Amino acid sequence: MFNLINGLPVHPLVVHAVVVLLPLAILGTIALAVRPAWRDTHGLLLIGVAAVATLLIPVATSSGEALEKHVGDPGRHAALGDQLIWFALPLLVLDVALVVLHKRGTSGRAVLGGVAAVAVVAALAAGVQVYRVGDSGARAAWGDQVSSSVPAADPGD
Repeated sequence: MFNLINGLPVHPLVVHAVVVLLPLAILGTIALAVRPAWRDTHGLLLIGVAAVATLLIPVATSSGEALEKHVGDPGRHAALGDQLIWFALPLLVLDVALVVLHKRGTSGRAVLGGVAAVAVVAALAAGVQVYRVGDSGARAAWGDQVSSSVPAADPGD
């Protein structure tokens, strides 16, 4: 199912959507955590972006498994990619909580402040994981080709 679209592997196509949308959700979460006024105007957009990114992660992992049958084991990349959903889901839940609590006018500033603080921590953790997955994927796809094509340094230089 998640193998090819028009003769191209689905995995790199979907991964690029995740690599754009999840960092946007991460930055949006941090922005809305520190700027409460933006929650009214941008909260639903943030939830939408985070939801689409989160929904695409299983598509990316499934298509990666299909691609693995053609190109071989990507090693650490597959394990890190499988973990990404566990960073995106809490981020999405915290985004929803932040926006809903704000719209309800929750009386406890401490509650909203606590949710905002936890959301920032979740966003930073998700950002680190996105980097780790992307770095391992780039190394799995390009590591040998790039390092083997670099010319040796001339001893006279």
